[in-house]
Amino acid sequence: MAAQKIRLLVITPHEQKADEQADMVIMHCTNGYSGILPGHDARSFLLDYGVLRIFDNGEERRIAVFGGVAEIREDVLTILTTGAELPEEINLARAESERERIERRMQENIDDIDIQRDQVLLRRSLVQIEVSASPLITSPDWTGLNAGTRSKSLTQ
Repeated sequence: MAAQKIRLLVITPHEQKADEQADMVIMHCTNGYSGILPGHDARSFLLDYGVLRIFDNGEERRIAVFGGVAEIREDVLTILTTGAELPEEINLARAESERERIERRMQENIDDIDIQRDQVLLRRSLVQIEVSASPLITSPDWTGLNAGTRSKSLTQ
């Protein structure tokens, strides 16, 4: 019998970024990190800017996700996000330059609105840098976890 998998869909307003099978997915939610395994109870999540970690067959892939909502139902995890970038789509030099520019500007700004905007832009560039640095990672095999663990979320 084949191991049970999650079907992962990542959809932006402009395109579908992912439609793939996974053993486990870890998402950065507004209240911490949530891990999804096959057999997870139906649930919705509010996503923050962060790294979407996809584990399948002992390898880990990452996608930069910039907010949105996620829903798991019947082993289909659907993520609707305003923006997502695959590692190969990220210009690392541009992201690092943007991070440096924003950090300099944040030291000069005293206006709360500008600081809040800059913090959002800084988080975006940091997520891009992390994702671009790790296109494919060999990771542990998550398929052996028992069913009792599968309906629990991982929280930070």
